[in-house]
Amino acid sequence: MSDVVLGARVMTMNVLAPQYADGTARRVVLAQELRRLRPDVLALQEVTRQDVAALAEDGWYTVPHPRWSTDGVGAVLAARRRFGPVATDPLQVTGRTAYTEWCGVVAAELPLPEPLGTLLVVHHKPSWPYDYERERELQAVAATRLAEQAAGPGVRHTVLLGDLDATPDAASLRFLRGLQSLDGSGVCFQDAWPAVHPGEPGPTFSPRNPLVRQGDMPTAVDRRIDHILVRCGAHGPTLRVSSCERVLVQPVNGVQASDHYGLVADLALPDHPPGRWAEQR
Repeated sequence: MSDVVLGARVMTMNVLAPQYADGTARRVVLAQELRRLRPDVLALQEVTRQDVAALAEDGWYTVPHPRWSTDGVGAVLAARRRFGPVATDPLQVTGRTAYTEWCGVVAAELPLPEPLGTLLVVHHKPSWPYDYERERELQAVAATRLAEQAAGPGVRHTVLLGDLDATPDAASLRFLRGLQSLDGSGVCFQDAWPAVHPGEPGPTFSPRNPLVRQGDMPTAVDRRIDHILVRCGAHGPTLRVSSCERVLVQPVNGVQASDHYGLVADLALPDHPPGRWAEQR
């Protein structure tokens, strides 16, 4: 765990499958940066089963996603503490999702020390193609319903994170952020990035990254598609976002870690619980 006993550090990153762009060197850089950043919770996309095994060997407790591609690529949720109950959904919401072989969602309880208590972590990976927003809408609804079903009586906070393949103005993200309803339901999560950097675009997939220019999306423009979201109750988010930063933006020892930038947020308890007035002193 991190030194911040009243909160947790969470990280998400699409690490680009190792068969591309000298994956061996990139995995060395990733391992070094994970040791430096010391996240408590880690959501990685485009990993292999060998990557998952390496995390376990380094002391991480891992929950792989329910589906893997035919070439062995998937996603994994990991933490420095042992998870409690786990629920999954392969997010097969339309016939087209067969094309995105490794989409899926994992919801896992993570008991943390008091006074934080149990955190429900939802690692969501919807379908990636640009023109699959309809699928992403349905998958966002499915992921939040899974989260509601998976939250045991001891869960105090919920965090949803991952490569969501949608920018903040997309319908799937608007739904998650409480700006619109979908399929007759509504939720609200606070977006960690603008909570700390209001008005700043913060792209996580950018043509400034040389691996984007070299990859299979060479005409991409700046997009913020990797997200950390904190569940809100009636009076707002139950955790305060004390920091949120992009990581692995620049090469390390000449190695660009991925075509995505990582995102790390520090989450802490608020000064007083939402729904109550602060005590007079």
